[in-house]
Amino acid sequence: KKVQLKEDKTNPDIISYGFGEYRTIQDYPIRGRATYLHVRKRKWLDKSSNEIFSYDWDLSEFDGTRLNSEFVSFLKEGD
Repeated sequence: KKVQLKEDKTNPDIISYGFGEYRTIQDYPIRGRATYLHVRKRKWLDKSSNEIFSYDWDLSEFDGTRLNSEFVSFLKEGD
């Protein structure tokens, strides 16, 4: 896991390398119906070191963002 830097977006050595496994997270009901989020984290390949990694997600910059403990544990786990 690593934090995405602005330089990573233009680095030709870092390329998309698929996705991790699906995680299904139950969210707050909408209009009385159960809501499920199906989330996959993108994996990246650093061609210069052959390292496969995923970036940490930081949603704290969005006002009003609330995360439940299951979603937070998904964001923290490694792929």
